[in-house]
Order: sequence, then structure tokens, then C-alpha cells
Amino acid sequence: MIVVVCPGQGSQTPGFLSPWLELPAFSDSIQLMEKSSGISISEFGTTADADTIRDTAVAQPLIVAAGVAAFAALSGGKTAIELGISGIAGHSVGEVTAAVASGVFTPEQGIKFVKTRGDAMATAAAMEQTSMAAVLGGEQTEVEARLLELGLEPANYNGGGQIVAAGAAEAIAALQAEPAAGTRVIPLQVAGAFHTRFMAPAVQVLADYSANLEVSDPLVSLWSNNGGRKIASGSEFVQLMVNQVSSPVRWDLCMAAMVEAGVTALIELAPAGTLTGLAKRSMPGIETLAVKTPDNLDAALSLINNHR
Repeated sequence: MIVVVCPGQGSQTPGFLSPWLELPAFSDSIQLMEKSSGISISEFGTTADADTIRDTAVAQPLIVAAGVAAFAALSGGKTAIELGISGIAGHSVGEVTAAVASGVFTPEQGIKFVKTRGDAMATAAAMEQTSMAAVLGGEQTEVEARLLELGLEPANYNGGGQIVAAGAAEAIAALQAEPAAGTRVIPLQVAGAFHTRFMAPAVQVLADYSANLEVSDPLVSLWSNNGGRKIASGSEFVQLMVNQVSSPVRWDLCMAAMVEAGVTALIELAPAGTLTGLAKRSMPGIETLAVKTPDNLDAALSLINNHR
């Protein structure tokens, strides 16, 4: 049983789209999404600098577009189930990529949804000085207690002893100065406290936008960041994505659910690397492949054939 996973914000690097745009299927997919969204995805993914693509309003559409186009290049026009994929999950904004790859959204719907999401989250982030930091190691209950003391929230539970804290910038600084016992704190270069109460204004914008969207049910198993639950309804998955903007990402539970479901292999779509790294620590015995460049596509197809 093989699954596809879709990375979230922070996985993008300057110029990462350049080799991909040489593939006709990838380039065609990008052009379609550029036309639908009005975003210069090709430019952002080839010539823009690190600061530009770190901007939430740019980063989110760029990551989703790359993942959707990489899936188009991998699938050759087949659906996930025709390709031999058993399930799909995305981390944070990667859930939008997962919605497209699983058939819930069309590519046009996905890129418009994520543009709305990115713009709304960027606006919410500009309202207060907030930030995020990765907390590595320590006991989960002790880490959570320390975050509560400082008025911080756990934004991501990434498994393997990694929790991402988010909240007021001064509270993140206090956490760095006095971390929980046995932990190491690494500040993240992000624009705000995503997946916390600070994103409530963005939730309302996205709820209004998605209220009348017509979507389909997923063609394969689709796991939600909300508790790692498998969701069979497309409309429910969209509602969960809306609420997830201000709720913690439970990637740890997604990985546990995939293991329980009998997953034997995992392919991470471009811009890949982060989720396969987490899987190697939290999903022992699972074969993993990060599709970082077009050169990895043949290996991905072979892996699918070996785990049907």
C-alpha cells in the first residue's frame, strides 16, 4: 500500500522549479494554474529570492502549484487510483495539494483556494508581531506546559519529538531564553503564528470563500491534519481545511494512521524532503522516496508498481 504526501510551507527554496519546467506536463499544469490565479508561479519558482518566496501570500500558492504539477507529471493524466496510489495526505497548506491529487478539487479550484488562504493568512499575520519556533526533544507534556506558561500554542505536532510553537514574538524569544527541560529551540523564518488563534480572521475569510464551492469526494483514502482522521467526504475535508488555519497540524497522528492502515511506502511530492525525513523517524520500516527533481519520477513509478 503506497501513499503520496504533500509538503507544507517552508519546503520551498529559490529556483527549485527550474528543472521541472522543462517537462511538458509540469509546465502545462503550471500555466493552467497561472491563468486561473493570476500569480506568476514560474517567475516565483525560478528567479525570485528567498525573502520573496518566504512571503506567505507567495509561498503557499507556489508550494501547492509545484505539488499539483509534480503529480500531473508523475501520473501522466491518470487519477490517483488509476496510478495505483492508495492514499494521500498533506501537511498544512499541503492539504490543498492533497485535495487536488485526491480529486476533491480541480487544479483551478485548488490554486484559487490557496491564493485566498495565503492572502488571508498574510493579512492576519500583519496584525500583530508573532512568530514560530521548532521545539526539538523533551517530554511532550512538559513542552506543552511550558508553552502554556508563555501564552504560546503548539502549531504543529510533527512526530519524532518535534513540536512547533507559535505566538507572540516576545513569547517565542522567552522560550528560546528558557526552553523546557531537555529541548532545543530553533526559531523559524515565517511571517506569523500560523495554526493558532492569531489566524482567526483568515478562517472567516476562507469560510466565506468556500461556502458555495462544489467539490467531489476523494477517490482514495485522504487523511486530515485534524486528528489524522480519514475523510470520505470532499465537503467535510474542505471545512476541515478552513478550520485548520487556526488549529494545530497533527502530522504525528496522520503518520500513525497511515501505519495503522498498512502503508508500506510513501512518496513525497515536490518541493520534497521534509516529510520523508519525518517519516524515517516516525514510520520505521516504511519505504520512502522524495521527488525532489524530475530525475526521481522513474523511481517513484517503480516504487508504486512494487507496492500495489
